[in-house]
Amino acid sequence: MFTEYNKLPNNSRVWVYQADRVFTTEEVAHISSKAIEFIEQWTRHGDNLKGSFTIKYNQFLVIAVDESFNNVSGCSIDASVRFIQQLENELKIDLMDKMNVSFKDGDNINIVKLADFQQFAKAQKITSETIVFNNMVQTKGEVESSWEVPASQSWHNRFLA
Repeated sequence: MFTEYNKLPNNSRVWVYQADRVFTTEEVAHISSKAIEFIEQWTRHGDNLKGSFTIKYNQFLVIAVDESFNNVSGCSIDASVRFIQQLENELKIDLMDKMNVSFKDGDNINIVKLADFQQFAKAQKITSETIVFNNMVQTKGEVESSWEVPASQSWHNRFLA
């Protein structure tokens, strides 16, 4: 059951998928249409799930579910992963590479391999003040407060010189 993202409670569970490139305007429309379609039929053992999505910076897809309505199950999580894989195939993008790390350089968002991020940190091209995207956040509230933060306030800080 689809609901507007901003109407979900802050404790809604989220999964953040970062693309390996920026979405085009047409791709944003396609993703939005497909996400609504998926969430409308998303269930847990036959029970509706109350979910939503948002697209941030035309590069991050956030799927959310209100677990106070119904909890997700392994099967419903598997269904969401299949949905993401379908988007990857249709749009020829990578949304699930956990070895990609994203950070801001001014107004630009860079996505690099973890090894490259570590080298940038060692060379101090990335500092404790560099804004990073913590895709490990668990709730909608954390997306708002802890997703886009200085590297010193994220798991990324272990790589800082």
